[in-house]
Amino acid sequence: MFSEELVKTRVGEKRNNHGDIQNTFIAINGICMTTLDIEKNEFSYVSDKIYFWTATINKWFNLLAPDGNKQLILDSLKYLSDGKYITVYAFVIMPNHVHIIWKQNKLNGKETPKGSFLKYTAHKLMAYLEMDGKSGPYKVEATNKRFEIWQTKPLAIEIFSLEVAKQKLDYVHFNPVSGKWQLAKDDLSYHYSSARFYETGIDEFGFLNNIFTAITGN
Repeated sequence: MFSEELVKTRVGEKRNNHGDIQNTFIAINGICMTTLDIEKNEFSYVSDKIYFWTATINKWFNLLAPDGNKQLILDSLKYLSDGKYITVYAFVIMPNHVHIIWKQNKLNGKETPKGSFLKYTAHKLMAYLEMDGKSGPYKVEATNKRFEIWQTKPLAIEIFSLEVAKQKLDYVHFNPVSGKWQLAKDDLSYHYSSARFYETGIDEFGFLNNIFTAITGN
């Protein structure tokens, strides 16, 4: 189901030799795609669904370890939230990856909010690397780009129930103090996460929303 901000138009159909409809072509805000594409990778487009989403730095480098680089992630989330392009329910910024529980509400021009987030943060992180002369490890052999900051194909899992929401929320918030990651004395002490928001109800980042309210309406 698509959000009401979208303009969806049916523009054609593909039929087999028997005349049965195999696929329907639609245009969403002027972008043509098929219903099969949407079913296969819904988080590539805007929708009313909430997703647990992970983006990882190329080659697992700890590019997000400096607090200034973590702030770039927060700045992008705040900008997209203020523009109502996304609704953020939870997040954690780790040294080499980010987990976000969010919903994409509408396109940012011709880009998905996810695409805008990845492009903006990659540009800013690349500037940081070039300033310090550390961009070499991120070079790639590709026709359309010289460097790659984020790994391709970020993981996206739909939050389809209260149980899944609780599971993913715990995973996000305990990530900084799990396994090899011992970044704080406990989950609430790690600054770059939404853990304290769910403990205190205070949104110190200015873009958080309660996922339980979104799911239950209470």
